[in-house]
Amino acid sequence: MPKYLPNTRFSDCWGSAGDVTFYHRDGVCFWRKRACPEFPGTVLQMEQQSVHARALEAWRNISEDDRQKWTEYAADVVTHKPPFDGLSRMSGHNLFVSAYHGFAQLGVERIPVPVPFENFPVFDISLASAEVLDGGLMRISFLVRLGDFGAFSRYRLAVRLQLTSVGGGKRPGLMRSFTALQNCQDQESDAVILIPDYRDVWDLDLKEYTVHVRYFLIDTLTGYRVRYQSRSFQISI
Repeated sequence: MPKYLPNTRFSDCWGSAGDVTFYHRDGVCFWRKRACPEFPGTVLQMEQQSVHARALEAWRNISEDDRQKWTEYAADVVTHKPPFDGLSRMSGHNLFVSAYHGFAQLGVERIPVPVPFENFPVFDISLASAEVLDGGLMRISFLVRLGDFGAFSRYRLAVRLQLTSVGGGKRPGLMRSFTALQNCQDQESDAVILIPDYRDVWDLDLKEYTVHVRYFLIDTLTGYRVRYQSRSFQISI
């Protein structure tokens, strides 16, 4: 992708303008053609948009004292946005909306309460098993390994994933969100996700797949989420 070269008017860029999107990787700014939704107006997209609209409405209705608390706690959250100097911080508004979405993804959509942001444990996942159950339901089990952090049961694995043919590349617009059926139970825990009608979701009916996964943890007490990581696995069913 082409690099963006800073100039005297704009030292850095991110976000979208017109049909161009600026993004950062390893501290370098690049630009690409702005992506369009793969399936504009689908039920899943409309549900997500509805959740986001309710989150914005909830923010508008909270007290000024609570807004100040959100801003105060957000000052401790380092974001993955530029300028990548360790000083970029999330706004109170963004932290509130992120927590609202976190609860919604857990299936308990509610207005989050402002609390200090606590560090998440170091974690990683590996593929444990994959199988197809009756009715076109795919069951994928991940092994979640958490650092020596304690309070393991407050965290739950969430993923965005896409099935492709073996070796196929991922397309963010085709990734779908799923949440583990239960919280982590120990330093090493199985996290099971269920994918209904997986053949129809990606229009594939194969014996082997590559599974592209973006995975992160949700704090079930606060709704806070940690920045996602990415991995790919091969499965046979």
